[in-house]
Amino acid sequence: MARVTDGFISSYPSIKKDELVKPIIFVVDMVNGFIKEGSLHDEKINLITSNIINLIEDEEQRVTFICDSHPPKTREFISYPSHCVIGTSESEIIDELQPYVDDVMKKNSTNTFTSSAFQDFLKTRIDDYQDIVITGCCTDICILQFALCLNAWLNEHNYVKHRIIVPIDCVDTYHIDNIHDSISNNEFSIKNMEGNGIKIVSFIERGNE
Repeated sequence: MARVTDGFISSYPSIKKDELVKPIIFVVDMVNGFIKEGSLHDEKINLITSNIINLIEDEEQRVTFICDSHPPKTREFISYPSHCVIGTSESEIIDELQPYVDDVMKKNSTNTFTSSAFQDFLKTRIDDYQDIVITGCCTDICILQFALCLNAWLNEHNYVKHRIIVPIDCVDTYHIDNIHDSISNNEFSIKNMEGNGIKIVSFIERGNE
């Protein structure tokens, strides 16, 4: 689960998987470049992988993987070190999740919402779903930006039945001592999303639990 202080996750309720209505699950940036290799990876993010698998392994919902995929020269590398370059192993989904890959969207920024693939989804597929579950990394960057932008879009277009749900046990961010603290960044981002209308849950229970 997201690295947070003791008791933080327990302050949020869980929900059951069968409570989800017409769900789609997005798995964001669970790629080698953020988990297993490269300048931005943190192997501890892999601790959420089993929770994501537990959520997506039933074939009862649509699962879409979002993958950072950059050309060798891209504007984002002004702000971040080179990472997840097209054609490298960093841009590939981690092996543990490969058996569950069907639908993939690629992005060239931290924000899934701005990608052309997701914009096409909004034009052609958003009405097929109602509950939008966002999982993956990083909580304070890609997850936060995606959730807030999507929620603002839903507000703008008055999609009153749609929910965005973020399960704390299925998201995390990286940690670098004295530079980027995973606990404080996770907690701030989760509280930020909650305050902006995102439904935060501790985890999503399987139907037989």
